[in-house]
Amino acid sequence: MDKLTLYIGNKNYSSWSLRPWIAMTAAGIPFQEKLVPFDFAAGNAHFRQFSPTGQVPVLHHGSLRVWQSLAIIEYVAELFPEAGLWPKERDKRAVARAVSMEMLAGFGALRNACPMNIRRPKGKIALADGVMGDVARIETIWRDLRAHSGGPFLFGAFSAADAMFAPVVNRFDTYELVTAGDTLSYISAVKAHPAWKAWEDAARAEPWIVPEDEV
Repeated sequence: MDKLTLYIGNKNYSSWSLRPWIAMTAAGIPFQEKLVPFDFAAGNAHFRQFSPTGQVPVLHHGSLRVWQSLAIIEYVAELFPEAGLWPKERDKRAVARAVSMEMLAGFGALRNACPMNIRRPKGKIALADGVMGDVARIETIWRDLRAHSGGPFLFGAFSAADAMFAPVVNRFDTYELVTAGDTLSYISAVKAHPAWKAWEDAARAEPWIVPEDEV
């Protein structure tokens, strides 16, 4: 099999890069990482050399190019079914995909007001309309799924759904958006995962600063 190469942006800021990276890393799927940092507000002109959209992440597998975080996760889940990226039970897989798609397509107010920033000191900011509505919906998703699975993650073991929500863990924690005990318990579980710790350590060591994401 040709090796997998995952192109990502800055680990401190690139929430979309985090999703497939942490999914693959947590599942033990081997891949080569190629980090190309953002060099201006819109990204990096060099992204066009390896990305059909000019954005990251992008997975290269031989001549194949797969872009968009969830599509990458779906592709590697098919390549490595034994890795267990999705729950084994059909009904749970359906729900995991549903909440992953909801994360993919929604929560714009939260994304815009609170960009992912691993290095940012914790602290509250003034919030735009809609942010706390997004927060409440995400908390409901996490609470319902963990109550059903028993935790510590959304479907018991760490899965693709947890990977899709991983940047929200940083947002909730960094901007101090939540206080509920069960939400904080889930945040702690994700942040204790070795894959999260590896990403966080690398993000904190990066020299690059993107002013547009420094709220």
